[in-house]
Amino acid sequence: MEIKEAISRAKNNDQKAFNFLLDRYWDDVYGFQLKRIQNENDTEDITIQTFSRAFDRIETFDENYTFKTWLITISKNIHIDIIRKEKNSIKHAISKDDGRAFQILDESPTVEDKLITEQNLANLLRDIKKLKPHYQKVINLRYFQELSYKEISKELDEPINNVKVKLLRAKKLLAEVIKNK
Repeated sequence: MEIKEAISRAKNNDQKAFNFLLDRYWDDVYGFQLKRIQNENDTEDITIQTFSRAFDRIETFDENYTFKTWLITISKNIHIDIIRKEKNSIKHAISKDDGRAFQILDESPTVEDKLITEQNLANLLRDIKKLKPHYQKVINLRYFQELSYKEISKELDEPINNVKVKLLRAKKLLAEVIKNK
């Protein structure tokens, strides 16, 4: 399958085309982010988000550009968004003694935060149960049992790329379930 054909088929929701594009460009996006942030877990998460966002918006891809460039741009933007969110979660405090600024992360959840988290978790678990069993399983293994893709691959006896695509699909379906409440 050629890239242009795969993109065309992906625009028509062809799962094999998504798998082809994921296999073809995973290392490019992953390598790009790994050089930037030098953290394998964060790199993997950003790469997954990149493909998820790209596949969600594949119909907006402009063929005047290369697909790899488009993916890298999406990946950069996701990383920038993450950095912005991290900066917004840090409270700035200024010492009155010498005027120096320190960044202090407020990690202590309030009672209200804990209650909201518990309610949100209960709702999330209810929403996950609305998915097909194989999607429930891959979400459970990745986010609740915190297994790596390699471990999930062994557990499910499936190739790693299938696990990645299945997880992307599961997250997309879960987002639709949550959105349609």
